[in-house]
Amino acid sequence: MTFDPGFSDAVLLTPQEMGRADRLTIDGGVPGIDLMERAGQAVARVAADLVSDCANILILCGPGNNGGDGFIAARCLKAAGHSVDVRLLKDPKSLKGDALIAFERMDVEYSFACEGDQVAGDLPEVLTSADLVIDALFGAGLDRPLAGGALTLVQVINHSGVSVVAVDLPSGLSGANGEILGEAISSRATVTFFREKPGHLLYPGRHLCGDITVADIGIKSDVLDPIAPKTFKNDPDLWLGERAVPTAEGHKYNRGHALVLGGPMSATGAARLSAEAALRAGAGLVTLGSPPDAMMVNACHLTAVMLKKVAGVEAISDILADQRLNAVLIGPGYGLGTRTYEAISTVLDHSRAAVLDADALTCIAEEPDGIFELIKKGKAPVLLTPHEGEFGRLFPDLEGSKLDRARRAAERSCATVILKGADTVIASPDGRAAINTNAPRWLATAGSGDVLAGIAVGLLAQHVPGFEAACQAVWLHGEAGKFAGPGLIAEDLSPALKRVIAALVDKQGHV
Repeated sequence: MTFDPGFSDAVLLTPQEMGRADRLTIDGGVPGIDLMERAGQAVARVAADLVSDCANILILCGPGNNGGDGFIAARCLKAAGHSVDVRLLKDPKSLKGDALIAFERMDVEYSFACEGDQVAGDLPEVLTSADLVIDALFGAGLDRPLAGGALTLVQVINHSGVSVVAVDLPSGLSGANGEILGEAISSRATVTFFREKPGHLLYPGRHLCGDITVADIGIKSDVLDPIAPKTFKNDPDLWLGERAVPTAEGHKYNRGHALVLGGPMSATGAARLSAEAALRAGAGLVTLGSPPDAMMVNACHLTAVMLKKVAGVEAISDILADQRLNAVLIGPGYGLGTRTYEAISTVLDHSRAAVLDADALTCIAEEPDGIFELIKKGKAPVLLTPHEGEFGRLFPDLEGSKLDRARRAAERSCATVILKGADTVIASPDGRAAINTNAPRWLATAGSGDVLAGIAVGLLAQHVPGFEAACQAVWLHGEAGKFAGPGLIAEDLSPALKRVIAALVDKQGHV
């Protein structure tokens, strides 16, 4: 896989992959100390922008390359006229390589941050007069919980309330998954290098990182080719090439026909939300399959969405005999029980692109393997859209980080999994995964997920591949939430999609 300049901007690198990017660059002839110089200078620039002239800046330096970045930042900030207090976590005799070179270049007096398992006696007083702390202790490479003096130091820094700039990643956070390793620094800003890491975007890491700056330190994007990363930020650069765009000579019949299967009269709203979202997402036609008792209430609310009576599981086969109905959503308001399981099986037997949401996920949780086998046998993409509660029922044995669990679920189910939340993760059976970042907090409202499922099936109807359809749907849903704004209800989201899609059309340059 070759990463073009636009697509590569969406790449996220694990700490191990970032280490390899460094090594490939150094092996290509760029001295490691040059990379470190640029990194430290970038940290100094961000820090300087957050303080006034002649500020008091405390810089905490660890024993590795993260500390080396701190040494360079200290030199630069001192040269800019700031008062710099450098504190080492360990004796400088333990430094080696580029970090040692950076230390020798620093030309700033230093002392120690800790005395055994306690912070240095004068450190609390130093913090009272500090305008800013630079956390250059550990960065993204930390793989075990903080302990001893380092743990105490992080606790004291957090308790002080002083603003912190983190180098690479706040100390105590996992760069791989954003989880806290015992205790982690809460920073106002984070400066990372070349590409972000999953830990910057997954909670609680996203919250603790503050504003993130990605600094160019001279690593070229062509190092991504041998690394072949599979984790991405869910950004239009990732999937614009797979976005369905109507052609000048096109018509509604070649833009796909989505079928949304609705529930009984007492629960019709969810399916209507989904159907309207599918139409707004670009499907040429959308039909809501309604039980007989719900036909009248649905007919009173639908205009552009078509309505067809679907009396039970047997009728699903009849309606899907029409090959033009090429994508199906089942679950929102559909109901639970054996008949629902049979309906899901029938949809999958017909090898249609499908979205299984809400009631469908709850229904298959008792016997998921049969459904997963049908997905595996089918030729069309299938999306599962669980929130954490549904995911726990569907995959009760999967543990670990959100990213790991979503990937393993996708591999097991042979479906693209949208594990919803503030940091929604989209995972493909082939190992690719994307982390979403644009969802506003006010999307947490009744019916919001029904709209997301509808957007997804509308994209599948337009023959967008499964992973890309899922990523686009999640991103579009988040942007619609932004446009609708605080106080939104689910009904506001489909109209807001019009503005979101128009902005994407402008970005692509299509008329």
